[in-house]
Amino acid sequence: MSKNNIYLFLILAFLTVNAEAKRKSKAPPVDHMALATMMIYDGSFEKAKLELKLVDTTKKEFDSAKYHSMNGIINMKMQKYTDAIAHFEKAVEETKHKTYEVPNEAKEKFTVYKYLFEKKQEKKAAPKFDVEKLRAQQIGKLYLNISEAHYKLKNYKQTIQSLDLAGKLGDNKPQLYTLRADCYWKLKEHANAFDTLNIGYEKFPKDTTLLKQKFYYYIDLGLYLKALEISEDYFAAIEPKAKDYTAIAGALANSNQVDKAIKVLEKAKLLFPKDTQVGIVLGHLYLKKDMRHTTADLFEKSSYYDKKYTHEAAEMHRRTGAIPHALYLNTQITDKREKVKQKIAIFIDREEFAKVIAMKNALFRYNMLEDENLRYALAYSYFMVKDFTKAEHHLKKLTKSALFSKATMIRKNIEKCKNNNLECL
Repeated sequence: MSKNNIYLFLILAFLTVNAEAKRKSKAPPVDHMALATMMIYDGSFEKAKLELKLVDTTKKEFDSAKYHSMNGIINMKMQKYTDAIAHFEKAVEETKHKTYEVPNEAKEKFTVYKYLFEKKQEKKAAPKFDVEKLRAQQIGKLYLNISEAHYKLKNYKQTIQSLDLAGKLGDNKPQLYTLRADCYWKLKEHANAFDTLNIGYEKFPKDTTLLKQKFYYYIDLGLYLKALEISEDYFAAIEPKAKDYTAIAGALANSNQVDKAIKVLEKAKLLFPKDTQVGIVLGHLYLKKDMRHTTADLFEKSSYYDKKYTHEAAEMHRRTGAIPHALYLNTQITDKREKVKQKIAIFIDREEFAKVIAMKNALFRYNMLEDENLRYALAYSYFMVKDFTKAEHHLKKLTKSALFSKATMIRKNIEKCKNNNLECL
């Protein structure tokens, strides 16, 4: 056997032995908690829950606090809030007695370059590993999760208690103050709600949501002057947008404070003249005061910037009796069905029944006679021009009780007209 063949034989023998050794070696243990963590991030909560059931809870290195925390998170994601609370509370108890391993200091790697050329520096002492600080942080996070679960279950008192138990983490964000205040409000503890918002605003003066929440609370209590005062502070603290004004005006209007809401929106109209929503909301407020001409004008101005409001503008001009202008605006409506429907209403108002009949082809074309109100309008127009046959043809197809009774009255009048023409004069 040649020297090369001997080498080849030895290499093959080594590879065979090595492969056999690898085959016989045990596979590394599966880390079910690590797999469950990845499944949670992936949104596969059912699979994560099943994976956690495979965890060996009898092992010495089993991390019970982490196990229950993960179960709590999974149940939260699955909206099983009662189960989530139970797991989080177990995690709290386990964390209280958990033994933490102090991490080893990272050893500086030795290199010849460092030894020869770098100046020796005094080694700084590594920061002391504060076990209790870490424990308090983890318990705080768990209580925040518990508070969220209680809030979802409408357990408002328990939500506040959990926030208190979260320690420093329970009041280090402005939204936690709004959450506390909301819980107090729903418990009818209004004074505590305002106190919470005041404390929160002192701590986070740049967060305007706290002021905004106070505004809505004053509205709920009917303290409108105080609400307006807060809204001024709120606007002074931010760069208000049109939607902020409409939101405040809407809240005032819903509380029957229409005049105050109009005052807010009139100011907004000056600041945002091209904002269609401001004009439309303001128009509806004036309509509540029966100021139809003002409403029609505001709707029309809004339609300059957004054509979808042209129909409303035309309708308001129709109601004010400005029929020619209503017809002019009607020609600009892009929705064919809406245009036809509104034009028929205008012709009925003007008692121009022949023009209504002239639109019958459009009614058929757009399949609009399914609307029985329009079919009644057509039938009534035929009756008024004394085309009784066609009037009865459409009246027979009415099924709605309110229209059916009207149709019965028209039929009776048709019979009178047939029997005596003088009855139709």
